[in-house]
Formats: sequence, C-alpha cells, structure tokens
Amino acid sequence: MTNHANIWAPWRMAYLRSHGEPGGSPASGHGNFLQDYWQDPAGDEANLVVHRDQHGMILLNRYPYTNGHLLVALGRPAPKLGDYDPDQRAAFWNLIELASRLVHRTLNPQGLNIGINEGSAAGAGVPEHLHGHVVPRWGGDTNFMTVVGAVRVAPDALESVAAEYRAAIDRGLLEE
Repeated sequence: MTNHANIWAPWRMAYLRSHGEPGGSPASGHGNFLQDYWQDPAGDEANLVVHRDQHGMILLNRYPYTNGHLLVALGRPAPKLGDYDPDQRAAFWNLIELASRLVHRTLNPQGLNIGINEGSAAGAGVPEHLHGHVVPRWGGDTNFMTVVGAVRVAPDALESVAAEYRAAIDRGLLEE
C-alpha cells in the first residue's frame, strides 16, 4: 500500500488555462492584468496591490515562487526597460528598493532574488508590461516537493501575506 497525499491548489487552474491566450493573463480582460490593476486603485485589496505611488505599484504575485513574492510595475506599460525614460527607470528602481525593504522588514528572509524577465523568450508572463520580481528566500525553501514533485508549496494564504505587508507599510516600515 502506497501512502500519498493530494495537495489542492485550485487557483493554479486559471493560470494554466491562460497559457496560449494572447497576453496570457487570467485576471485581465485584455491580457495585461498589470495595466488593469493600475487603472483600478479601488480594487487594490482584491488585486493584492500593497503599495502604489504616482509612478507604479507593488503587488503580491498570485503565482508565487515562494511565500511573499512581490511584483513591481510602473503604471505605463512598456515591453523593455530601455523603453522608459531615465526618470521612469529611476522610479521603477525606487519601487524595487521599496519592495526589497518591505520583504526584509516584514518577512525577515535569509536572502532575496531580484530580477526582470524581459520578453517572452526570457520567461516574461506579461511581455508587453515590464515588471520586476522580488522573491524572498530561506534556506530549505527548495525542498523535496520542488525537487521530486515539481510542486511549490506556499505556507501562507496570499491575502494574509498582503495584509502583513500593508500593516508593515502602515507602521512606517518602508521609511528609511
């Protein structure tokens, strides 16, 4: 008799079904959920946006690599970093720095991966709207589930992590 367990992640089906669709974004009516979220500040809580300023936003990734994985995007979509002017690039990097500080001060990870996937061939899920990833890392977060089962397990609900991030911002943890 073999013992095994099922892990249910029904939210993944929307993501899987989105592959092959133009833009590939399940949350969006036009394939660019980042632009949709930018244009809907009233929906920030439902859309897991934890911070926005006049240039862009920081939001929780609905399909995280690890617990607390954040996305950073400017409000104006552009496919490449070089498509933004110097002031916009500075605003983008400022948001990346804020996201990094937020992750460190809220989740206390042992490390971070920070990166950009520019273009579909590089793995960009929304190639028409450049965005950055800030991924908290802990020793052991790549465990047997990832290696043997090709499955990642996030130990906390997205809404709970978003609430933690918002509470940290309210306490002034983004300030230097």
